[in-house]
Amino acid sequence: MKTTAMTTIDHAPQVVHEWVNELSHELTLMESGRALRLLRVTLHTLRDILPVAEAVDMSAQLPVLLRGVFFEGWNPSAVPADWQNKADFVARVQEEFSNEPFEKPEKAISAVFALLRRRMSSGEIEQVIHATRKPLQSLWED
Repeated sequence: MKTTAMTTIDHAPQVVHEWVNELSHELTLMESGRALRLLRVTLHTLRDILPVAEAVDMSAQLPVLLRGVFFEGWNPSAVPADWQNKADFVARVQEEFSNEPFEKPEKAISAVFALLRRRMSSGEIEQVIHATRKPLQSLWED
């Protein structure tokens, strides 16, 4: 393995911590474990509504460990999901937090999307947005 590959792997946990800390801070210092769960479930829910090719393209811009999280449990033959409305998207994210639901789940999801906007190329984000149906696109608004 090349030295650069080892450097990427060695640096991977730090990069995930940076993303989670940024999300945690944006949501007024949410506990980091909860912020990671929010990031994970939002990525999974987004992944499941994207066409396979777009999900793969998007994943290429995620940090290596988050790329693994993104593909965890993925069934490409079942995507894109039939549901693609905002209420279903929010409900699927909220399912992960049934014991401690978000007071404003749309705000939490939008914070994840804002993080993706800051950390990924604008071109890729625009492709992801355009690959979703209109009702979901409002979650990406600044």
